[in-house]
Amino acid sequence: MRLVVLGLTLSSSWGNGHATTFRALLKAFAARGHDILFLERDKPWYASQRDLADPDYCQLAFYDSLGDLADWRREIAGADAVIVGSYVPEGVAVAGLVQQWAEGVTAFYDIDTPVTLAKLARGDTEYIAPETIPGFDIYFSFTGGPTLARIEAEFGAPAARALYCSVDPALYPPPAPGTRKLWDLSYLGTYSPDRQPTLERLLIAPARANPGLRCVVAGPQYPSDIDWPDNVARIEHLPPAEHAAFYGASRFTLNVTRADMIAAGWSPSVRLFEAAACGTPIISDIWDGIEQLFTPDAEIILARSGAEVEAALAGDAEALGRAARARVMAAHTAAHRAAELDDHLSQATAKKAAGPLVLAR
Repeated sequence: MRLVVLGLTLSSSWGNGHATTFRALLKAFAARGHDILFLERDKPWYASQRDLADPDYCQLAFYDSLGDLADWRREIAGADAVIVGSYVPEGVAVAGLVQQWAEGVTAFYDIDTPVTLAKLARGDTEYIAPETIPGFDIYFSFTGGPTLARIEAEFGAPAARALYCSVDPALYPPPAPGTRKLWDLSYLGTYSPDRQPTLERLLIAPARANPGLRCVVAGPQYPSDIDWPDNVARIEHLPPAEHAAFYGASRFTLNVTRADMIAAGWSPSVRLFEAAACGTPIISDIWDGIEQLFTPDAEIILARSGAEVEAALAGDAEALGRAARARVMAAHTAAHRAAELDDHLSQATAKKAAGPLVLAR
């Protein structure tokens, strides 16, 4: 299969979760024998922070404007499938061109589904518009559950399918035996105003109440006026190459979910799968569907309060971490997700080739 992907970024992991998702998925998809072209809008923010200039599993190319995208019209037209991702600059116009040019299957990959739906409800069409959605053969969603039926019924998507994030086990192995645990509780994530109250409740408050705890928060864009306790270390940016070591040095790690994703449910963060692949026990906030991904108390700890976090930190971290890793390796690796993508695109290709059903008179 020849696949063309137009995504926010593959080249830079700075301040976004798109690059990590695309890297794992496309590497595994290429391993299945497919040929991939990734087209990325050349934006200064990512250009100045690139940590993957020349991937060995796909062709990465940049375009400067919608006009420049026309230089790739032949590749888009000749592809077996074309995927447009969420948050692509001028995404509505890009989608329109793809739907006009592509002769194969077209798909939208929403890595931000609850955020997208909230934006559409406000009339915000930053990167996708309601009238664009029915023009895609498939709407791939980071969110599963009831949201899929809503996308089909409310927005006219011909087929809405869950395509969760995943992890590349080669990049997220468990730590070597005897690895020193630098932190009792860690958190990795870009600052978000709607996540910050949960971070305050589940990490900062326990740290403040227990000066002996060693905690760390890694990620960019945190305001300078946050009052961090002395026992909470800060790491401004942690590139993907250092994520596994970060998790391996953590006795427990915290998962905090954005408000829109909590409301929608069934919206796992890639950090869940990365940490679990490293065998790091996870303490998470609570949302519908998380119990279908990890079994509470056996593979993950669900917490509402700082007191519940403190109780979890006193529990059996080793058994929890082993169970979480086993669950991820059985269902949530990039190879699993690439197989799902392959199956969905193949089915859509067959359906497109069959053409519309014509009823005899």
